[in-house]
Amino acid sequence: MAAIAGEGKIENWSSRLTFLMASIGFSVGLGNIWRFPYVTGENGGAAFVLVYLACALCIGVPLVMSEWAIGRRAKNAASAAGSFKEVAQQNNLSPRWSGVGGMAIVAVFMMMLTYTVITGWTLDYFTMAVVGEFKGINAEQSKVVFNELMSDPMRLLFWHSLVIVIIMLVNARGLKGGIEKAVSILMPSLFVCLIIMVIYAALVGDFSAAVDFLLTPDFSQITGETFLLALGQAFFSIGIAMAVMVTYGSYLPKEASIAQNAFIVVFADTLVAMLAGFAIFPLVFAHGLTPDAGAGLVFQVLPIALGDLPGGQLFTAIFFYCLSPQPLLHVLATLNPSSLG
Repeated sequence: MAAIAGEGKIENWSSRLTFLMASIGFSVGLGNIWRFPYVTGENGGAAFVLVYLACALCIGVPLVMSEWAIGRRAKNAASAAGSFKEVAQQNNLSPRWSGVGGMAIVAVFMMMLTYTVITGWTLDYFTMAVVGEFKGINAEQSKVVFNELMSDPMRLLFWHSLVIVIIMLVNARGLKGGIEKAVSILMPSLFVCLIIMVIYAALVGDFSAAVDFLLTPDFSQITGETFLLALGQAFFSIGIAMAVMVTYGSYLPKEASIAQNAFIVVFADTLVAMLAGFAIFPLVFAHGLTPDAGAGLVFQVLPIALGDLPGGQLFTAIFFYCLSPQPLLHVLATLNPSSLG
């Protein structure tokens, strides 16, 4: 992504706030609201959270700093691959380091394939929630609803195509006219909606059980697999090694503090993941549902938990809004023609 602002010059972020919102916006998304709760539920709750926090702080923060530093150092490079090549040449190293940036572009493309599909599911569920499809739904009916969506290729194609069109329209407007405007709306609304969901879950759900689950660790649950899952979650959730942070770093002015901003982004990313947990698990426990329902926790368990609660229709819609394409508007920004040039 290289939004050129004149001969040989590259745009900078309008402000530190817009840079942070865009970086947090890329980090925050399905990894926090969809994956983090169910992985936590499958791996002992608070014990997994502690290991994840250690990975995020000790590994996530330094890697985010490194990617921003590479992007800012290269500055005028047209892509993540170009940034790695430029920095390597500045330090008399092999230009083959561009291959690292190339692999990052492939990684973000592969992630995009997953994100656009699942985001299509969330938009479909959002519309169903708005019209009250989940009111009084039971486990069997919830499973049927999900299976019907998965078995309808034209419905899936419609939503997937809509997601792609939205991303292209935002991306075509460039850094300031597209991405910055999008994050200035999407990120504040995401935080507001999540806070509303947490308050709602505290009022109608089993909040004390959720607090125990998320904040009282059982260290007997920690295994080698826990560390691997937590590390993978940190990479997936924060958005490390996916070319985007390198690209965003290329817009970063020299006076910006990379270290301070990295801690803010990782803290905000983790905060959203925890808010998602406090929004989901009180409802799950209140209905006697299991927190280890896997990837179906959001799409099959949450509609049951919310369906027959007071205001359930509204809050189901709010929740699936939170799963809508927050980071996608930024992911594809790395794949426009100028970023591959």
